[in-house]
Amino acid sequence: MKYLRVGEPGAEIPVALTQDGRHLDLRGLTTDIDGEFLSAGGPGLVEEAVANGRLPGIDIAGLRTGPPIARPGVVLCIGMNYAAHAAETASPPPAHPVMFYKAPNTVVGPHDEVLLPRDSPKTDWEVELAVVIGRRARYTESPAEALRHVAGYAVSNDVSERALQLDISGGQWSKGKSCETFNPLGPWLVTPDEIADPQNLRLRSWVNGEPRQDSSTKDMIFSVATLIHELSQVTVLEPGDLINTGTPEGVALSGRFPYLAEGDVMELEIDGLGRQRQKVVRA
Repeated sequence: MKYLRVGEPGAEIPVALTQDGRHLDLRGLTTDIDGEFLSAGGPGLVEEAVANGRLPGIDIAGLRTGPPIARPGVVLCIGMNYAAHAAETASPPPAHPVMFYKAPNTVVGPHDEVLLPRDSPKTDWEVELAVVIGRRARYTESPAEALRHVAGYAVSNDVSERALQLDISGGQWSKGKSCETFNPLGPWLVTPDEIADPQNLRLRSWVNGEPRQDSSTKDMIFSVATLIHELSQVTVLEPGDLINTGTPEGVALSGRFPYLAEGDVMELEIDGLGRQRQKVVRA
């Protein structure tokens, strides 16, 4: 199953997209796709209702696509989690996951505009596999057990302002990660049954139609299962929480490409999870 939310910001309608391409209105079952929906067994109720033909169709043509989950409690991000990306930034592969936080209000729709911070010289793109937690994860016993806490996967753009992140950060990456609109997400939240192996997904990004990133989650240093397991040892992951699992090589920080400028268009795609497109405008 794929979940999405359509409509204007703050008034999105929860929708299910079935494998045969039908859009179904979920307002009879839930007011939103959020932690409460996930923790209360909402996906199971949706599957039952779909099987019994109890959900009405909905025409989403012309409607804005919002992020596929409502504002998460936290956005946890992992840095330097692709071997080739660590190499392009002249950093050694980390021995343990590098964890930082991003403000939850950075999460916007997959096609919403991205705002360049005022006087920003170094805004960068990062295609990432996003993981949404479906049930509370606290001190999981193993990576295999940790993976059972996943509600679904999505495409994420971990937009970053490198001057804020690295030059005047004060030692904390979050300053360069938490500017408004800095986490386009979606178009869909795709349930794990549709993703045979999260460690075998192709990720790609383009700027103004020119290729930037083209890699696979096979290149992750720490797998999705390992990340959830290790994160659960240092924090409690709640339903609806979002994890950005790191970006592959091909970002502007490498020195091979210019940073984003007003009017640029970013496009990002992950196998089975859909495609996003954002225009860059000045805040």
